[in-house]
Amino acid sequence: MAEYVSMSWTGTPNGATRAERQPCPYRAYVPDPLASRPLTLSAQRVADVNDVERRLADLNASPQALVSLEALARLLLRAEAVASSFIEGLQINVRRLAKADVASRTGLEARDDTAYAVLGNVRAMESALDLADAPTVRVDDVLALHRRLLEGTRDERFGGLIRTDQNWVGGTGMSPCTAEFVPPPPERVQALLEDLCAYISGDDHPALVQATLAHAQFETIHPFVDGNGRTGRALIHLILRRRGVTPKFVPPISLILASHADAYIGALTAYRYEGAPDSAQAQEGMGVCIDRFVADTARASIDTDRFGTELDALERGWRKKLGRVRAGSSVDLLLRVLPSAPVLTVATAADLIGRSAQRANDAVNQLVTANVLKQTTIGKRNRAFEVPDLISALTGFERALASPLGDTRQAAPIRPVPYRS
Repeated sequence: MAEYVSMSWTGTPNGATRAERQPCPYRAYVPDPLASRPLTLSAQRVADVNDVERRLADLNASPQALVSLEALARLLLRAEAVASSFIEGLQINVRRLAKADVASRTGLEARDDTAYAVLGNVRAMESALDLADAPTVRVDDVLALHRRLLEGTRDERFGGLIRTDQNWVGGTGMSPCTAEFVPPPPERVQALLEDLCAYISGDDHPALVQATLAHAQFETIHPFVDGNGRTGRALIHLILRRRGVTPKFVPPISLILASHADAYIGALTAYRYEGAPDSAQAQEGMGVCIDRFVADTARASIDTDRFGTELDALERGWRKKLGRVRAGSSVDLLLRVLPSAPVLTVATAADLIGRSAQRANDAVNQLVTANVLKQTTIGKRNRAFEVPDLISALTGFERALASPLGDTRQAAPIRPVPYRS
């Protein structure tokens, strides 16, 4: 049965106050195993889950903006990475992150620690998707995902290591005694992770339900010193891809969750029931979590579909500026992949279209002349090019996802968002 266990904190020697230096009692939550936990869904919840899973599948299969959105999958992951950060008030605009991305992939000198930390989250989500074809998901896979998340950041030393000390969420930060939530004691974490991976490897529940419960269980276990939220959100991507619901891309669900932060935290709190897993409290707590996740996934899908239409319009506008473009030419190929590259160099353009550097350079120059691309720099002197229309569209997309109504002109963003440049 799920329970709170009474524990004792020995005190914090370097605490700022006498109270912080004193021993104190606290309660740590130990959830039930998930792999064998009973779940009863109402007919309404089943219908809602089926509707949203169908919406996700249609979005992935639709010819509407399919090429653009598939190319944009990395940028949608980037949006997830920003939303998943626990750095309060973190704002990374599209241009800054895109420049750091190009620099990291081409070896250019342009160090940006904050941007690289977010890119680490993108890498972790890509790693999660790589696990989708594996027959089972193991604890070692989750550790490797976490290791990649923190790679190259100041917390790299914690990557892939299960915590050996008690951690907690909220409160003063000096002890768990005033925390808002205290996860299981460290000696319980390994077994809970093994159970979680067994659940992820199965298919007892609909994909969206599985993603919801696995995410909530992971956040409850909180197995790492840092990066728990970001890793837990990467698992959402893994499960939806693994179950075949999102074979091409996952809409930025975390951006919507972040926009409803209080409701999201409330859903995770409701998930942490006490007592038997088949109790009314347990079943309703899991139901509340599922309702929140289903609603936010639906909103992310609707907004992503709308954004796909905007991307199609952008490409048509670029082609109109250029006039007649020969099918299969370097310019034609570059226009097709441009939605995935808000900032590029001649080298990255050549890689994107599979043509020589000279042909890529000629194509880039034509796009600059037509005002589709604008020259910029990465670092002090490395020549690069940005796509102003795309940067503006991506910024608007992130801002819209932070609006309760999906439109910042009708309702202001309710969390930190990139400024329009």
